[in-house]
Amino acid sequence: MPVKTMRDAINEALHQAMAADDSVFVIGEDVAGCMGSNGKPGSVGGVFGVTTGIYDKFGPLRCVDTPISESAIVGAAAGAALVGMRPVAEIMFADFVGVCMDQLVNQMGKFRYMFGGKTTCPAVIRFAAGGGFSAAAQHSQSMYQVMTSFPGLKVVIPSNAYDAKGLMLQAIAEDDPVLFFEPKALYQESCEVPDEMYTIPFGKAAILREGDDCTVVAFGQMVGRAAAAIDALAEEGITCDLIDPRTSSPLDTATILESVEATGRLVVVDESPPRCGLTADIAGLAADRAFHALKGPIKQVCAPHSPTPFAPELEAAYLPSVEKIIAAIRGTMS
Repeated sequence: MPVKTMRDAINEALHQAMAADDSVFVIGEDVAGCMGSNGKPGSVGGVFGVTTGIYDKFGPLRCVDTPISESAIVGAAAGAALVGMRPVAEIMFADFVGVCMDQLVNQMGKFRYMFGGKTTCPAVIRFAAGGGFSAAAQHSQSMYQVMTSFPGLKVVIPSNAYDAKGLMLQAIAEDDPVLFFEPKALYQESCEVPDEMYTIPFGKAAILREGDDCTVVAFGQMVGRAAAAIDALAEEGITCDLIDPRTSSPLDTATILESVEATGRLVVVDESPPRCGLTADIAGLAADRAFHALKGPIKQVCAPHSPTPFAPELEAAYLPSVEKIIAAIRGTMS
């Protein structure tokens, strides 16, 4: 099976979906690149190169470069979806979600409910999310924890290239709006990815490690760090379940609770700040519905309640590390 980066896997999913369905198109800032400048149109393919080659293959009507206006991008995607198209809009950095919050939360997320189920809004909104690039406080937030709180929106957070392709193809096939958060620190991470089209259902977590002593739930780029922590502890005889939810809305609560029931311990890892975040949400879920099974305290491993620092050394200290995850797992067992 060929090995592909997450960037290439998402790019391949977009190409295949557009070739299979004429209603699919991409729209956003620099998705073609160099439009209106001296460069060749299509020569950039987005700020992270995820849409490379789409303009050349499908042309300007299906690869639409836009002005710098996130509200216009998402508004156009919402309108196109209402009339039968399947737009895939790019908002570059997840931090910019606030600029188009009304279009996402008050419009797209509520169309099906406000119109009594008589219409659908099959739009995908892509975001590059998270830290690890020393991109400072305004370009390093994950934001998926915020958007998970709004009903009507589906939220996807892939942790590897295989999942990214399958989840993107599923997102494009969905009849509801999907927010697709791509951890930008993982764009160059690679694994085996099939050439053919395939989908991964939403709301179905992946169990990446199995063990008896603790359940570890991790999101996005933290999945790899959690796996490294669990592998290190396995050498000492401590074994853990590692659960990657893949989607935070819908959330596979059944898999998480079943694991907690079996291990009696829970550590939740996410790079977002702790207040009103996914770590607190899942900790509360376990405390409410699996309290009788717990043998120790639930531990949350996340960033401080602070903006992301710019300096590489400070950002490294800010983000959850393998060492912090190991300490948390030990803390549930002491």
